[in-house]
Amino acid sequence: MTDLSPISGPALPSNDAKLRTVAVELEASFLAEMLKTAGLGKTPDAFGGGVGEDQFASFLVREQARAMAERGGIGLAEAIFNSLKERAND
Repeated sequence: MTDLSPISGPALPSNDAKLRTVAVELEASFLAEMLKTAGLGKTPDAFGGGVGEDQFASFLVREQARAMAERGGIGLAEAIFNSLKERAND
C-alpha cells in the first residue's frame, strides 16, 4: 500500500479552516454511503468474521471514506468549500 500524504496548501484563516473541515466531513459522509452501496464492509459468506465483524464494518468504511476525502477524494469537498466560502462572503 502506498503512503498518500494530505494535500498541502497555504495556511488558511480560522473561518476557512472550519469551512474546509465541514466540506471534507460532508464528502466523507457521501463517500461512506457510496462505499456501503458498493458492498465494502459486507461480510463474505465463506469467510465471515461473525457478529463482531458485522458490528465494526461501518467504522472501517467511515474511516476509509474520511481518509479518501482528506487526500482529495473525488473533488466534492473543494466544490462544497468554495460554495460555503462564497455564501459566507455574501
